[in-house]
Amino acid sequence: MTGDLETSAITWGGTRLPYAIRRSARRKKTVAVTVDPAGDVLLVAPESFSTSRLDAVVRRKAAWIVRRRRHVQSHDPPPSSREFVSGESVQYLGRHYRLKVHSNEAGHAKLRGGWLHVPAPAGAQKTAHVRGNLVSWFRRHAAERLPERVEVWRAKVGVAMPRVVIADQQKRWGSCDHGGTIRLNWRIIQAPMRLVDYVVVHELVHLRYRGHGRDYWQALGRG
Repeated sequence: MTGDLETSAITWGGTRLPYAIRRSARRKKTVAVTVDPAGDVLLVAPESFSTSRLDAVVRRKAAWIVRRRRHVQSHDPPPSSREFVSGESVQYLGRHYRLKVHSNEAGHAKLRGGWLHVPAPAGAQKTAHVRGNLVSWFRRHAAERLPERVEVWRAKVGVAMPRVVIADQQKRWGSCDHGGTIRLNWRIIQAPMRLVDYVVVHELVHLRYRGHGRDYWQALGRG
């Protein structure tokens, strides 16, 4: 996000819905409402629209916004939904690769070309072994790549390098605590780098600003 951002909020059905406003000289009559991967709401609005008018827009869209926030905040591509068979598609940093299961072999999963090769023993526990090997591969690469992205962005946000924990959060991409620790869901390594970076910046900004007020949005826009 770029440019100066304003903030406002409404209450709908007992739920507080804060949102940011970015003014656009190119917009004359319409308002774009988006919910980003972290669940934050952004309105791109004409310069002439008052905050009260935009509050009314958010109220009209509130049911959709709440549903969308729940969706993005709980988005979880669980490995358990897979069959773990050769030819199945898996994602790594937004790119699709084919799974190649090697029966009666030991070792770790490896990415070669367009295939993710996963060894597994034969027998009744084969699927569980493939799943475990695949999850271990994702977690290992998340532990390598995600702290690198935190290091890249933390200087731009203006914070010290935090402690980074690769977590198994079921309903969140990331979180941070008052002690300065950032927890990142290992599953996000499956998403495109732009989404990885957005979540990283989101959590880094929260190390400075706990809420979603004006300072938070301005810092996020500069990130």
